[in-house]
Amino acid sequence: MQIEKLSNEIDFKKTLHKLGVDGGGIDILASKMQHHIFYIKDLHVGAANILKQDALSIGADLAVPRGTVIATHKTVDAILIVTQKQMLELSRKELAQPFGLKELAFALKTFSKISKPEKVEIMGIINANDDSFFHESRFKDASAILKIEQMIEEGASIIDLGGVSSRPGSLYVSAEEELSRIKPIVNALYDQKIYEKTVLSIDSYEPQVISYVLERGFNIVNDITGLANDEVCKLCSNYGAQAVIMHMQGKPQDMQCDPSYDNVVLHVEDFFKERIEKAQSFGIKDLILDVGIGFGKTLQHNVELIKNLEHFLHFGYPLLVGASRKSMINMISPSKIEDRVAGTLALHLKAAENGASILRVHDVYEHSQALRVRDALR
Repeated sequence: MQIEKLSNEIDFKKTLHKLGVDGGGIDILASKMQHHIFYIKDLHVGAANILKQDALSIGADLAVPRGTVIATHKTVDAILIVTQKQMLELSRKELAQPFGLKELAFALKTFSKISKPEKVEIMGIINANDDSFFHESRFKDASAILKIEQMIEEGASIIDLGGVSSRPGSLYVSAEEELSRIKPIVNALYDQKIYEKTVLSIDSYEPQVISYVLERGFNIVNDITGLANDEVCKLCSNYGAQAVIMHMQGKPQDMQCDPSYDNVVLHVEDFFKERIEKAQSFGIKDLILDVGIGFGKTLQHNVELIKNLEHFLHFGYPLLVGASRKSMINMISPSKIEDRVAGTLALHLKAAENGASILRVHDVYEHSQALRVRDALR
């Protein structure tokens, strides 16, 4: 007899099928092999005691603070540990319970339907300004077209063009100046029908700029303000454009001046809820969510968001992550911007593992190769 410890990252259903398990039993067994952990904040103490007993009755568990059983505090935080199968059972049990547990039941049911994306797309970065933080991403006129064609050949399925730097401390640029920077590139892309080869995205929040590019083959609006401007919402709706809702605390000029959150994941969750509702009220159907790595966050905030990225899949929209060559890498391993490819790949592969389906990158070839190797390992 030989024993092999299997990784928690295996494809459960594929492994069971290879073993020869009966088709009907594969789903049942797979649901028992996948564990989920939920942090529940401000749970009514009565609900905590009910949930604890219900969880134990089906083989799950709930971690609660000392004194919960005698209701020392009115509300408590708790950690729920369940398998996929137990999550569904618990969601049915809590529907009939008081103290807000019905709301928890609906949340568990929603989370039970989450599945991580199989495919990860690469979004290549092209900047038409002279002050973007990574100089090798700056291009003008014909040189930009050559670089875009190279990125497409290397594996980029989306090209993101911007004319204004959003690095910490960057200066405001007028819409007229921004448009003048990107116009030559946009016109060349349109004349050469590059939009037939790849998806074109504009990194802007200025209606004047967005309107110009949507008329010329672009169909993604990558808005770092998260659709704050109603005019941008109207344009996305009228043109049927896909909108990226990104979270940012503050503005690029001041966003890194001591950013703070009680809970960064729940803060971004509330922001997404609000902006998704706004987008839908304007008739925008096609959305992408971006947690905004480096936009008003400390190193710890960035790490927490990447580690807990799967949480945001419950919204049902693709998740975009852009950590390419950012300063958080330097905080972990001191390095120049030019020497951060390895750190970028580590962050982006972890983001993909945790649910990201779009990676915004400077280095397309390296990411394309890394994702192919990752897929082979899976």
